[in-house]
Amino acid sequence: MSLKNKVVVVTGASSGMGRAITDMFAREGARVLAVAMGRKRLDELAARAAAAYGGEIVPHIGDMTVKADIDGMIDQAVAQFGRVDVLVNNAGLMDDFSPVGEFDDAMFEKVLQLNLCAPAYAMRRVIREFEKEGGGVIINIASVGGLFGCRGGAAYTASKHGLIGLTKNTAYMYANKNIRCNAICPGSIKKEADKEEFVDQMNESGKSIAEKGMGLVDRPGESEEIADVAIFLASDSSSYINGQALVVDGGWTCY
Repeated sequence: MSLKNKVVVVTGASSGMGRAITDMFAREGARVLAVAMGRKRLDELAARAAAAYGGEIVPHIGDMTVKADIDGMIDQAVAQFGRVDVLVNNAGLMDDFSPVGEFDDAMFEKVLQLNLCAPAYAMRRVIREFEKEGGGVIINIASVGGLFGCRGGAAYTASKHGLIGLTKNTAYMYANKNIRCNAICPGSIKKEADKEEFVDQMNESGKSIAEKGMGLVDRPGESEEIADVAIFLASDSSSYINGQALVVDGGWTCY
C-alpha cells in the first residue's frame, strides 16, 4: 500500500469524487479524516471501509464556508493522528451558469467562498503542520473550468482559475520546504443523484452557451478515475511533480 499510515484530510468526503478519494486513500493504507456537513454518509463509508478491508476513516463534521470549521478539521486530524501528511481540498460548488453581467451577489460570493477561499484557509492552516513535520502534500480538486473560459458561469470559472493560481503560487513558495501542491482538473465526471444547490435557478441562456462543447465528450469519467490521480499525487511516485494542473478529462479538451 503506497500510503501506509499517511494521515490524510479530505473535504467534501461524503459523495462523488470526495467519497471515492476517501475510500481509495483508506484502501492504500492511509488514515483518513473525512470531512463533510452531514454525518450519515460518512458513518456508512467508514463502517464499510472497516468491514471490507480494515480501512481507517474517521468522520468529521465541518462546514467549509466557516473559518473555525476549517481550522478545526486540521486541529482534529492532529489531535486524532498526531500530524497531517496530505490535504485534499475537494469540497466545491457549481454556479448557476450566469455570465458576469447577470450573476446574483449571494450566489457569486458563496461559490467563491467554497471553491477558492475555503481551500486557501485550509492550506494556510495545514502549512503550519507541514513545516513542523518537514513536508507535506496538498491536492486541490480544480476543474477544466479553471483552464478554459466557459465550462461554467462567471463565478465558477473565476473560482477555479483562482484555485489553480493559488496552487502554483503555493508550490513554488514552499518547494524548498518539501511541500508539494498540485491541482487535478477533472472534465465531465458522472454525477450522483444529489441535486446541485443552484439547479432551480439556472441561467438557461448562460447554460446553453457553456454546454456547447458537451457533445464532444466521448464519455463521462468516473469518480474513481479522479481518485486514482489523487493517490498518485499524494505518493512518492510523484515526488518531482509540483505546481501542476493535471487535466483528467478523457481527451475532451484536446479537440
